[in-house]
Formats: sequence, structure tokens, C-alpha cells
Amino acid sequence: MKIGILTHHTINNFGAFLQAWALQEKCKALFPNDDVCIINYVDVKQNIINIGGFFRFYPGAETPASWLQKITQPGIFANARKKYFRLSKTVHNAEEINALGLDCIIIGSDEVWNYLDPKSFTLLKYSAGLTCERIISYAPSTGKASGEDAPEAVRAAMKGFSAVSARDAGAVKLCENALGITPTVVCDPTFLTPTPKVNNEKIKALTKKPYILFYYCNGMPHVLKKKIADNAKAKGYAVLGAGEYDKLYTEMSIKLTPFEWVELFRRAEYVYTGTFHGVVFSILARKNFRVYASIDSRVRKISASLGQFGIGDRSLTEDAYDMDNPIDYDSVYRYIDKLRAESSAYLLQAVKGAEQ
Repeated sequence: MKIGILTHHTINNFGAFLQAWALQEKCKALFPNDDVCIINYVDVKQNIINIGGFFRFYPGAETPASWLQKITQPGIFANARKKYFRLSKTVHNAEEINALGLDCIIIGSDEVWNYLDPKSFTLLKYSAGLTCERIISYAPSTGKASGEDAPEAVRAAMKGFSAVSARDAGAVKLCENALGITPTVVCDPTFLTPTPKVNNEKIKALTKKPYILFYYCNGMPHVLKKKIADNAKAKGYAVLGAGEYDKLYTEMSIKLTPFEWVELFRRAEYVYTGTFHGVVFSILARKNFRVYASIDSRVRKISASLGQFGIGDRSLTEDAYDMDNPIDYDSVYRYIDKLRAESSAYLLQAVKGAEQ
């Protein structure tokens, strides 16, 4: 059987890379005798916009030296994709995907169903034009879209699915409105496949001293961020960014491979983040963390996950930024382990074509 995964694998983002890699590896483990690949679908517009963001300079936070390192990150992602992804030949439309001769196409994960995102929207990701015998979804997100106001073209395209699952409430609502069914709720694929540990010289140098970790707390007031950093330094901690840089940090921890990025979460004393996958990898590393999220799609995804896992509010505020607020991970993982088993079972049966 030939299995292809259609997702946002070309986006130069740690979470996007790791969810695609994790789903690929899980499928290889579930179907060891079959041919699993990531469909190398290239959306030129989306890629140009994504890469362009790495060339913006933020004078209040960055230095020329950190900017010169930052602009090399897309090349690091490109090399990682070549090394760790089994890619199909490059395709640009449904006709070229159909020519790959796949027996099953898995659409997801990440915001593949965010029909409000003009950078990435295409009816392909809702199965339009695909003639594969089995088309399933795995853990798609609608991002900031509610799932209740999808265009008619999206609803019509979704009738091509033979099985559907969802990662968030928006994707559940989309399936209910478009197909009249409630999809299986599954975990993000990063929960299904452990990432390899890294202990190279770069990681050893960055983590030689206990540290707190920031990862994209977009919009956090400088005064608050400085307060947190100064407090950490006073307690003897270094301050790092996970693939990002700010003049408040004590080390320049950028130019990271995706697996080096994960390792910074594993070794951190505490994490401050504003992204969904920042929260996910904090949970996977069993770290205490605070959330400062200002982008609507991230707020939705993070709030849903924290509620789903029974963690509750971890919002970062002027009065709640301390590192002494432990999470009961034994309780959290009782649910996660159950969800992992159910998610694996869905993936196994859906790819095989069992009735959902």
C-alpha cells in the first residue's frame, strides 16, 4: 500500500516540521511493510511569505549578529526535510498528486483546515480533486476559524473523505456542519512519536547552566519580559530563547535543528511560550510553564488543549509569572496515554479502510 501525507511540511517552523515528521514516523511504525511518504506539495505563495518573515529585523530585541544567524534558519529546515522526510516528487495540484498512485492520503495535522488563512487556503486540503480510494484526516486544526462559517466550496469538498478526525473544537464543528457527523478527536501527532534526544556540543554549551526558556510570546510587554528575565537571573538562571533571540537573553540560542529545539524544552527549568507547539513540547517534557498568547488562532488552540488535558489556566500576567506552580503530570498523562491509544487505533483502522 502507498500512503501519502498532505500537510504543511514546507513551513519553516519547528512545530510544523515536528508534526509532519511525527505523523510520518507513526505511519511507518503502524504499516512497516507499506510505502509511506510526505506528499511534497509546494505552495509557492505560502513559502515566500513564510521565508520572508525571517528577514525582518527587530531593532528593539535583535542585534545584527543574531539577525545574521536567524536568516540561516530556513536553510536548516530545508536540510532537515531532506534528511528526515521521505518526500514524494514535487507536486503543485490535485492532478499531479493523483498521478502519484497513492492508495491512501492522510490530510493533516496543523492548520490545514484554516479556511480564513489566505496564505495557505486551498480546497486540496479538504480533498477537492483527489481521486485516491481512501482519503482520511488526522488531527487537522481550523486555527482561528470557528468551523461554523465555512464556505460552501469547503463543505462540498469534504465529502471526499472516507474517515475524519479532528484536533480542536473548530475542526469538530466543521465536520459536523459539512458532513453531519462528529469526528474522532485525536492528539497532535507529536504526542505519538518521541523525538530523538540530542547531546551534541552545541546543546551541552547552551545548557551547562540551569535556564528558563522563552518561545514566541508575541506581544508580551517589554517591561514584563524584563521583569521575568531579571528575576530568573537573580536566582542564578540563564535565560534562553528556543530558536529566537532577544537582548534580554543570556545566550544566542538560534540556528537550531528541530531536534535541538526540542532538547531545549527537555532541559529547561521553566518555559514561557505563546504557541500551541510550545505548550505541547512543554507538556511532553513535563515542564511547568506559563502562556502569553496574543494571536487569536493560538489562543483558541492553546486554551482548547489545556482544557482537554485538565491543566487549566496557565496565563502569564503581571501577578502570575512565578516558577512555583507545579502541574500534576501524573493526572495529565493518564488522559494523554488514553488519547494516544485511541488516536493510534483510529489511524490504523482509517488507513486500512475500516468503516468509521
